[in-house]
Amino acid sequence: MTPERKIPERRSRKARRTRDTLAQAAFELVLDRGLRNVTVEEIAEAADVDRRTFSRYFPSKEAAALDSLRGDGDRINAALRARPAPEPPLLAYRRAVLDWLADPEAEAWHRRPRIFELLVVAEEEPTLYAVFHHIRVDAQEDSIAIVADRLGVDPRQDIRPAVTVAAGAGALLAAQAAWVRGGRPDALPERVVEAFDALAETAGEAAEATEEASETEATS
Repeated sequence: MTPERKIPERRSRKARRTRDTLAQAAFELVLDRGLRNVTVEEIAEAADVDRRTFSRYFPSKEAAALDSLRGDGDRINAALRARPAPEPPLLAYRRAVLDWLADPEAEAWHRRPRIFELLVVAEEEPTLYAVFHHIRVDAQEDSIAIVADRLGVDPRQDIRPAVTVAAGAGALLAAQAAWVRGGRPDALPERVVEAFDALAETAGEAAEATEEASETEATS
């Protein structure tokens, strides 16, 4: 490796460390003191950087506090890409989520220290919840592209990938909300299974209703 190539790599590693340090400081301060009792300046000071450095990495304290959750969407999408091609898309999404939950190296939410606490706070703080919503939307856009590729369609022309991901992500969101409100940090996997089972039941009912409506229309 040439010296010229090593310099950008060192800078990249340093930038990653700075971002991670800021994110960890924000995470801990928000949980220890409450979102409204923490300033950006205090986060920067805890990470031993200045306010300007913070702004290079994050637009807000909410974004910094939730930064550790961004990788989870990437992990779910990696599991989705790895699912066998013949699997129906919604089943593949369900199993990708369960693969993420079961992978000890992925450290899903119920295994990672204090993530349960963070999501409880996100349910209570509108600005934090709004940032969490944007993180989910970003991950879902990637999921739609993956499902479209599995189906061999253009997601701009074919609505099925977006509908599939909206349904699967909605089940995961419902499971997460039930998990947080239920007060049992270890219960996330069972809440996810419950949510996807409910989705499958509802989808079956919807399919039957659609079939009945089509028959009625055909005879009218």
